[in-house]
Amino acid sequence: MTTSTTAADRTAAWTAWHAAHEAARADEHGFLAITSIRWLGAEPERFDDAPGTWSTSADGPVVVLDDGQSIVVDGVEVTGTHRFGPLPERSGTNVVWQDGDETVVIEVARRGGSDVVRPRHPGNPTRTGYTGTPAYEPTPDFVVEAHFEPFDEPRSVTVGSVVDGLQHVYEAPGVLTFDLDGPRSLLAFNGYGGGLLVLFRDRTSGVTTYAANRSLDVPAPDADGRTTIDFNRATNLPCAYTPHATCPLPPAENHLDVAVEAGERLPA
Repeated sequence: MTTSTTAADRTAAWTAWHAAHEAARADEHGFLAITSIRWLGAEPERFDDAPGTWSTSADGPVVVLDDGQSIVVDGVEVTGTHRFGPLPERSGTNVVWQDGDETVVIEVARRGGSDVVRPRHPGNPTRTGYTGTPAYEPTPDFVVEAHFEPFDEPRSVTVGSVVDGLQHVYEAPGVLTFDLDGPRSLLAFNGYGGGLLVLFRDRTSGVTTYAANRSLDVPAPDADGRTTIDFNRATNLPCAYTPHATCPLPPAENHLDVAVEAGERLPA
């Protein structure tokens, strides 16, 4: 009875987690709402899904709004010209634009050494037509004990992107080793809240799961380097849903020669 209850509790926890993940994905200003990605240059440009004209330089992105237009930046209404200043890599800020009856969030960010603008319109058909992402039924077979082996010093690792020519740089503090139908290892990047982030492919990639990558958050290892990898919580990155993403690709050493039949599958 105890084993059955524990399994039921695990399934309930996974179901709640995936429901919350789906809700965040389908949020009115989530990545399913992105209508375009605009790579800014020195020449001012107009976009049909954002106000004003946009450009960038070594001093960071600039928007020049038309008469009667305004945006809200950090809670303050802005008119005329707004300078965002230089943006650190993989950082960004969200501004709010009222486009008629629709509240639009415009992401201004830096990706792969370039400044970009990504408007998020709640009425985008990619979002309104979203029907959910199927996933494998959670199973303890894909919950594995792992050991974290730290590097002497964290390493800067350059990986590719779903955007040709774009590269991302991540800090890798070490490697996770574990057994999954044989000895395996995954290069780990710094994650959120002291945890680790893993990007990987496996034998299901391009068959039943998204071809380019899946991601997985791993709890911070304890003092002895012990942690747990729960592949049931492997998720798709935004590039599985929209062409307006800049998702990283897994490093070569994170191509697992095993079918990880767990976690999220190809989008419906």
